Parts: sequence; C-alpha cells; structure tokens
Amino acid sequence: METKQNKSLTIITIIAMMFLYAMISFITNLAAPVGKIWGASFDDPATAERMGMLGNLFNFLAYLIMGIPAGNFLAKYGYKKTALTAIFLGFIGISIQWLSGVVDNFYVYLCGALVCGFCVCMLNTVTNPMLNLLGGGGNRGNQLNMIGGTLNSLSGALTPMLVGAIIGESLAGKEIDDVNVVLYIAMAVFALLYFIIRITPFAEPGNAGQKDITYERSPWAFRHLTLGVVAIFFYVGIEVGIPAALISYLSPKVGFAIAGFIAGRYWILMLVGRFIGSAVGGKVSSRTMVICTASLAIVLMTCAILIGDSVMAKTFVQGQVIDVPLASTLLVLCGLCTSVMWGSIFNMATEGLGKYTAKASGIFMMMVFGGGVVPQVQSIVAGHTNILTGYIVLIIGVAYILFYAIWGSKNVNKDIKID
Repeated sequence: METKQNKSLTIITIIAMMFLYAMISFITNLAAPVGKIWGASFDDPATAERMGMLGNLFNFLAYLIMGIPAGNFLAKYGYKKTALTAIFLGFIGISIQWLSGVVDNFYVYLCGALVCGFCVCMLNTVTNPMLNLLGGGGNRGNQLNMIGGTLNSLSGALTPMLVGAIIGESLAGKEIDDVNVVLYIAMAVFALLYFIIRITPFAEPGNAGQKDITYERSPWAFRHLTLGVVAIFFYVGIEVGIPAALISYLSPKVGFAIAGFIAGRYWILMLVGRFIGSAVGGKVSSRTMVICTASLAIVLMTCAILIGDSVMAKTFVQGQVIDVPLASTLLVLCGLCTSVMWGSIFNMATEGLGKYTAKASGIFMMMVFGGGVVPQVQSIVAGHTNILTGYIVLIIGVAYILFYAIWGSKNVNKDIKID
C-alpha cells in the first residue's frame, strides 16, 4: 500500500512539474510582444525597437540576480516551498505588468518583467533537477525533461500566436490594456497551480529541504558542472538568437507579419524535436543527443551563411506560396537541433552531484542570462557585417556545446562525497 501511495505521489509531482514547465515558456515569451506594445509608444523607430526589448532583457537579467539565491533557497526549503514561492512571484509580476497599463508607466512594466524573471528562474531551478531525480537520473531522467520540454515548446509557440491574434497586424495605437486578457489568463493559471501544489503532498527527492547538510566542497569543484554552466550560457543565447535574427533577416524581404510566422516554425520544430526526444530519451543518452544535434546545427547555420540570398525556395504561409531564401529554411530547421539541448546539457552537468544538485541548479540558472548577452553580441557582429554573418557567433557557441558533450561532460571528480 505504501509503495502504491509513494508511486501516486511521484506521478502527481511529475504532472505538477510539467505544468510549471509550460508556464516558464508562457511567461518568458510574453515579455517580447508586451514589450513591443510599450516600444510602439516611442516615436523614434530605433528607440522603439530598443525600448521594446528592454522587458526581455530585464526578464533574463533576473537570472543573473536570482540564479544562486534560488539554488540556495531550494537547498534550504525544498522543492515544494520553492515552487510555491516562484508561483507567488509570477502572480505578483503579472499583476505589476497589468498595473503598468492602469498607471500608464513603462518603468512599472519593467519592474513587472523583472519580477516575472525571478519567477521563471526559480521555476527552472525546481523543474529541471526534480524531473531528473524523479526519473532516477540517466536516460529516464532525461526523458522526463524532454516531455516537460515538449509542453514548454507548445506553450512557447502558442503565447505569441495568442498575443498576435489580439494585437492584429499593426502595433499602432495599441496599449497594454489591449492584452489584459492574456495577463488575466496567466494570473488565473498561477492562482490555480498555487492552490493545487499547496494542497498536494510532494515527493521531495534527495536531500532537498534538509537544513543539516554539510557541504565539504563547492559545486564549482565538479569540472563537468563548471564546463556545463558555460554550455548553458551559450545554449540559451543560441535558442533566442536564431529566431530573433531570422525575423530581422526576413522582414525587409517579406514583411514583418510573414517573417514572424516563418520564424514561429522554429518553435514548432522545437516542439517536434522535444516530442521525439521524449520518445527516445529512455534509450539514447543525453551525450549522444547533443553530439548529433550540435553537429547538425553547425552544418545548417554554416550552409545558411554560405548560401545567403543566392538560392530561393518556395514556402506556404498565410494561405499563399511565396519565395524566401533557402537560408531561412535552414535556420528554421535548427529548431530540431536546439530542442533537446537544454535538458540534455542540464542532465550531463548535474549527473552524479548528489547533495550538490540543488546548489548547482541555482548556478545553472544564473547563466541563463546568456539569452540576453549572446544575441546582443550577435547583433553587434551583424551590424558591422550582415545579419547572416552574425550567425557565426552562434556557430561558435554550438561548437563549444559539441566540445562539452564529447569531452567536458565526463565526471572526473567522483572522489568528492555526494551523499
């Protein structure tokens, strides 16, 4: 009977983690379109573009600030209390964004975006290691993270579609109040999840929540974790940089609306890739997945740069067949490659850490700030050359991830006591 009860608790906990995984993407992908509405209120186009992306920057800045504190919080108070705190912050952050429309103040919106960033940072700190631990680590843990990643991608694809359907073709004359329905949905989901998780007994894995843990060493003493932290810094920048630059590349050629729709296919392919990853995750190791997908991503982006605008391809979009550069299709296909990298890198970096897992998770989350840094470096390179050449920055990042999977992910510090 006790075994069945424990199994039921584990299943309930896994389901809760899956929903939190989806909310991470929902909140993250909400920052850019809502920020664009605020940006449209500035007259100068360059200023509008820069200010419109500030919400996204503040969202990622939160990881740099909150990453390590989130890991320490998790180690001290456990997964359930950390999840509840994160959900509470998410509700507050969305409420502040709603309030920014009431008082018509851009800086209030930025505060809301920062608080939402704290939320998703803590949620990431909880969901990734917990699913890995609940799955028993290894391939099974990776498989659960792939399933969670599938829901994450689905939520990420639906969020801009929902906001876009509400906003319409043009941002002209739009205000934050026009997307209040999206904010209400987010607040309602957070409130519901808080209630469900609050009354549900959690299966706390490992040493989480134990206050008497003794750490003989620093998590940084594990080489595979240290190198994995750098890998995740590059990965998040790559994931964000590919579709963002793609929109800039296609907009002058086919218009903003169609460019956004084509770039959206990148997220759809991430969904497909994560679905495939979850199906094979129990049989294929994280290391093998990353080696294969990183190699393919390097080939796709290199070919896109070399081909440029010289080769055109037909694509069906919004009820019509149009010609687009083949390079854009190659970049969209990268979604299949990046789809499995997050969970796989995380699993490789935290494998065999034992009681250090919670603290390591916080360090990991801090480096998600790469999502704000790498695309910025990419845009600087593109500004001095062209948009496609800017993808060289991302190729360098993928090359490092490939190096990590082949060599850097090996645990050479098995002499450190982890229990």
